[in-house]
Amino acid sequence: MRQFTSDELRKAWKQFYIDRGHVDVGAVSLVSDGSTGVMFNVAGMQPLMPYLLGQKHPLGTRLCNVQGCVRTNDIDSVGDKSHVTFFEMLGSWSLGDYFKKERCQWSFELLTQVFGDEREIGRLTGDKAIGHVRYATAGSGTTDNIQPFIFRFHDGDVALGHNGNLTNCVSLRRKLEDEGAIFHSNSDTEVLMHLIRRSSKPTFMDKLKEALNTVHGGFAYLIMTEDAMIGALDPNGFRPLSLGKMKNGAYVLASETCALDVVGAELVRNIRPGEIIVVNDHGYKIVQYTNKTQLAICSMEYIYFARPDSNIYGVNVHSARKRMGARLAEESPVDADMVIGVPNSSLSAASGYAEAAHLPNEMGLIKNQYVARTFIQPTQELREQGVRMKLSAVRGVVRGKRVIVIDDSIVRGTTSKRIVQLLKEAGAAEVHMRISSPPLKYPCFYGIDISTTKELIAAKKSVEEIRDFIGADSLAFLSLDGLVESIGLNAQAPYGGLCVAYFNGDYPTALDDYETDFLKSLTPEDRVRLPEFALYKSKYEGNEYTTAPTQQ
Repeated sequence: MRQFTSDELRKAWKQFYIDRGHVDVGAVSLVSDGSTGVMFNVAGMQPLMPYLLGQKHPLGTRLCNVQGCVRTNDIDSVGDKSHVTFFEMLGSWSLGDYFKKERCQWSFELLTQVFGDEREIGRLTGDKAIGHVRYATAGSGTTDNIQPFIFRFHDGDVALGHNGNLTNCVSLRRKLEDEGAIFHSNSDTEVLMHLIRRSSKPTFMDKLKEALNTVHGGFAYLIMTEDAMIGALDPNGFRPLSLGKMKNGAYVLASETCALDVVGAELVRNIRPGEIIVVNDHGYKIVQYTNKTQLAICSMEYIYFARPDSNIYGVNVHSARKRMGARLAEESPVDADMVIGVPNSSLSAASGYAEAAHLPNEMGLIKNQYVARTFIQPTQELREQGVRMKLSAVRGVVRGKRVIVIDDSIVRGTTSKRIVQLLKEAGAAEVHMRISSPPLKYPCFYGIDISTTKELIAAKKSVEEIRDFIGADSLAFLSLDGLVESIGLNAQAPYGGLCVAYFNGDYPTALDDYETDFLKSLTPEDRVRLPEFALYKSKYEGNEYTTAPTQQ
């Protein structure tokens, strides 16, 4: 029997699409949102064995009822009777919403070609698995960067997955290469394993602790060895990580608690900043690798990224968004006939606004569930095309009405402009935009794909200028205090335990390799303000800029 490596399986999976005219565009979007980007994962395949061996597939039925770490609201309906759901892979993506009925024939061909031999399927066994989804915020979108990474050493194999972004990756990689390290990818994730292997500490855990104290930025790591599953969170906890327990006693680590619910796991605890969790045959234990911690979880998890049914540090995402909407209604009321939310991540905030404003909450916009998120598309042309395909106005609902549109954020303004256009073309008398977060003015360096100020319309334009650009009759954003209080984390940390740097420029950490380019990108006004902000007015310690920007 021929032995397949994981790399061979990945290549076979991907080549199937390329042979049929698909273009490899890399990791444009790694979320399960209906894009044509292909991800590979060996987990979740066993339940498919009958269908891989030729049995008829029951169309419209979920074959594999495992869906972990899906970080989008765009596929809430996956697996219901209205869709021809083909199958789902653990923690990765759903073929069902991509493969329409007319494509089912060659989708079966895909499976029979890549996994056509029962003996090959039989080899995909084990008691541990990693399902991985990550935006391509570091490194290129090539097969070399597909995670989890597999490292084969003489003393045992190791698998590694990473969510987040390292701020000192460039410096560390350069140093490691100068010392003779050979990298097989250009992802920041691989740096950690090189640091572990080069450590002189006596045990694997000691090596890991040293490596984790060397890397900076945002990271939730998952490491699998032959006898353990190890999770680690950065000292600020930018990305969520939760531990769950299955009914059979197995443990699950997930970036969102909704993934635990899907697989029937009960939440045990959230992993805290600076913690390592080790799961093995004896259960689990928590190890602290640093005491220099300060909670600063990404506020965009609550605003946009996380699913509404997730809980992050005990705060339900839907409830938090609903409070944001209610606070927005209090801060920025407007005389109107109805409230509509931009599907899907803004629906919770819209319900909160409508209740607080005593207005009907109507469905004035319909979302095409098979279109990718637009803000992470690589070109403006693709983003605009995506917006045109993504949303439709319900003419019979909005015609002649004064409409309040609730959205979670404005990044470039492309989507907002199109929404206003759609509604006015559908006959809306007035369109008032209300945003359930403050203006996005600064880039993120901890795992969101917004790395430069030039991408952010609020970094260049005032609120009134943005309103004019999108064509709305009025525009207002939620205040920063309103955001912090609405989420209600209330941790003993700056901003209640949230990272809000995208709104006010107060970064919880030093920016390391990103600092010089970031400071160069600032407006003259910000060049004057931000160094003082970081040095004297920041609520954090240890985040001072090392480069003094010149005034222009």
